[in-house]
Amino acid sequence: QVQVAESGGGSVQPGESLRLSCTASGSIYSFTSMGWHRQAPGQERELVARISSGDKITYGDSVKGRFTISRGNAKNTVYLQMNSLKRKDTAVYYCSAKVTDACGAAGREHWGQGTQGTVSS
Repeated sequence: QVQVAESGGGSVQPGESLRLSCTASGSIYSFTSMGWHRQAPGQERELVARISSGDKITYGDSVKGRFTISRGNAKNTVYLQMNSLKRKDTAVYYCSAKVTDACGAAGREHWGQGTQGTVSS
């Protein structure tokens, strides 16, 4: 079993910042990547940012220059620093971890329950 848990969501005003945290735990042998997606009401889930085990980083076009993904000292933790937030950033933010588990099953992406981020004046 692999568990993914997010924290750090909340409500802020436009222009302010939020920092999200994510930890993956359980029967993990190795990580392929960890990342963040988001889903706003009535819209499809979209990539926000992803970091690979080799530290290759990919950002969604709508967040480039404003959001930063980073890894904690432990490989199973990632952060998402969100600056200059806009109303359109309001969404549920989901963390994911693509891992090889202890049984050798590779490439499956595990998802957290999501954390709400609201930008409103």
